[in-house]
Amino acid sequence: MKSLTPVLLLALGLITGSTAAPLEERDVQTVHLTFHGGPAEYSLAFPADGNVYATNSSIAISIIDAPDFLALTQCTFITSGEKTLASTITAQGLTQILVGPPQPITGVSCVGSCIYTYGDCYRNGQFLGQCCNGFCAANKCRPWVSPY
Repeated sequence: MKSLTPVLLLALGLITGSTAAPLEERDVQTVHLTFHGGPAEYSLAFPADGNVYATNSSIAISIIDAPDFLALTQCTFITSGEKTLASTITAQGLTQILVGPPQPITGVSCVGSCIYTYGDCYRNGQFLGQCCNGFCAANKCRPWVSPY
């Protein structure tokens, strides 16, 4: 029985390792946002872990750049008044969120994940998730506009 124990432990380790998600699918994604209000702007980077992150700014924001995350559907933007949010994609392929009426955003909370550009959106016929900033084609997330 003593000689069988290492074999069982090795087999259990192989089984566990083969069913675990790849490292890049388990990590919490970092969200990068740039807030624009008139001629002023500021940027934030924080994990999409569901916590609220303060902006520490009183600038009235009208546009938020979201280059690498589905911010319109996976983020909550905290303001002191009523707001309407709409998403658009620029000619350069950048996702922007339009804020109306412009107002200070005091905090942001994001949760969820999406697939980075050129990551697998399908694997072995299984859909893995939405693309952060682009579309799924030939099993990979492609950018809206080619960088070339």
